[in-house]
Amino acid sequence: MTSADPERIIILGAAGRDFHTFNVCFRGHAEFKVIAFTAAQIPGIETRRYPPPLSGELYPDGIGIYPEAKLEELIRTERIQQVVLAYSDLSHASVMHLASRALACGADFRIIGPERSFLKSSRPVISVCAVRTGSGKDSVVRHLAKLLKGKKLRPVVVRHPMPYGDLAAQAVQRFAAVEDCDRHKCTIEEREEYEQHIREGVIVYAGVDYARILAAAEKEADVILWDGGNNDWSFFRPDLEIVLLDPHRAGHELLYHPGETNLRRAQVLIVNKIDSAPVRGVQQVMANAAAINPKATLIQARSNVTADKPELITGNRVLVIEDGPTLTHGEMAYGSGAIAAHKYGAAEVVDPKPTARGSLAEVFQHYPWVGRALPAMGYSQAQLDDLTATIAATPCDAIVVATPVDLARLIHLPKPHCRVRYDLEEIGHPDLNQVLAVFLPETIEPIKPA
Repeated sequence: MTSADPERIIILGAAGRDFHTFNVCFRGHAEFKVIAFTAAQIPGIETRRYPPPLSGELYPDGIGIYPEAKLEELIRTERIQQVVLAYSDLSHASVMHLASRALACGADFRIIGPERSFLKSSRPVISVCAVRTGSGKDSVVRHLAKLLKGKKLRPVVVRHPMPYGDLAAQAVQRFAAVEDCDRHKCTIEEREEYEQHIREGVIVYAGVDYARILAAAEKEADVILWDGGNNDWSFFRPDLEIVLLDPHRAGHELLYHPGETNLRRAQVLIVNKIDSAPVRGVQQVMANAAAINPKATLIQARSNVTADKPELITGNRVLVIEDGPTLTHGEMAYGSGAIAAHKYGAAEVVDPKPTARGSLAEVFQHYPWVGRALPAMGYSQAQLDDLTATIAATPCDAIVVATPVDLARLIHLPKPHCRVRYDLEEIGHPDLNQVLAVFLPETIEPIKPA
């Protein structure tokens, strides 16, 4: 290798920020050569390629995606000079273990920061991010959308990427109806993030190429709402950064990447779930927020959990189906379904572990902290089949569906079921309406309908 040769790079990812980092920082730059992506967190994504229509003319064959376990082998065989970390919700210790693996093999280790990876919008951007997966971002986005519509402004949600299918076909996705999710062959994990906004009449964009997504969203948005994934920061430069803290996992706001970055950058911090979290957890999170980011506006909120048919819970043995990522890499033992079961007086929450089938049994082994809850895993048809079989094999009187997905549209539920919803309920002042009154310029010119 000579000084004129391009620097050889691996990007560590999970089918999200890794692709964005490539698109913004490396695509079309001849001084770099991205040799490979590695994949983690999401099952089944490590056997694909980042395709030529997205990788650009410098990569006519696309770019291979490999399991993260092959990192050392790839560094050595491909003479890698730089390893770039580009995924989220990792403990600080895990980040440094990855760094140590790269450094021990002779490569540099790098994290590309927000300023270098932001795209600039011509419309106002409000980002909603968090310090951990499962902090309740979507309820905040829904609340903001409602407030904006009340001000005669049209919000458009742009969701952090979840491209688990044909990457080229998923470059730019627009969701205005649940049928759009069917057409795009969305997984349960994607539907969890899109359907709740669609049901409230808000258009959602997602995909892979966020420069093209931003250009499309700007054509029909007065205000863009960035709906963050995991505990990542926004892909778009925010005019207002809102970050959620979760007192159920007090202290994690200082222990996870890039959640701590979000904590330190935020203009508004929301301490969520204070109605169900331990008092000590609320106090610790409030103290950490005040110590680390004292200039941020601090909002306290409940996560109000309700069920559409609470009579199916009261006095019954229930199987609770929770949002998958919240329980898995979010490291929560339970979610809103368990809270609903307690609130409405279930006789018993049935443990699905003894009856777990196929990949669901493997999920419980890999994430041993999951309590008496069934993660709504559905990254593939095979996993969806395993979920269906597990539900059928679990003895219960009723099913509590706490994933935002209309699960009964996708699989057969053999017992009566109710759906659980959680909504943001702000306590006292300041609140988000007051924040918007300060943030929104009086000169926003609403988009005229085409």
